Amino acid sequence: MFRTLARSFSSSARAFGVEVKSLKAGDGVNFPKKGDVVTIHYTGTLQNGKKFDSSVDRGQPFQTKIGVGHVIRGWDEGVPQLSVGQKAVLTITPDYAYGSQAVGGVIPANSTLLFEVELLKIN
Repeated sequence: MFRTLARSFSSSARAFGVEVKSLKAGDGVNFPKKGDVVTIHYTGTLQNGKKFDSSVDRGQPFQTKIGVGHVIRGWDEGVPQLSVGQKAVLTITPDYAYGSQAVGGVIPANSTLLFEVELLKIN
């Protein structure tokens, strides 16, 4: 009985953090490190597919220092897993995004966010 209960419990446990799903391989050699400035194109959507932001739509890549808290934790932990040229979807749970805080009238509280990102370069 205990084993059945344990299996049932673990199979229903919710994952937290960031999941990286690669769409296009990068160079496999150059990965950003904590403190590096990266240039990225991204499109952010809610789980229902509603887009809330996109550097691609603006035609202007986004630059930020990675791994030092300038962006949400999901980016700080997900982007360093990408190599230059790689395109991926980062699925970020609320605890690694904005948590219980709604943002700008476009991201509801407790939202899981999906970002399609492409690491263009490490500056």
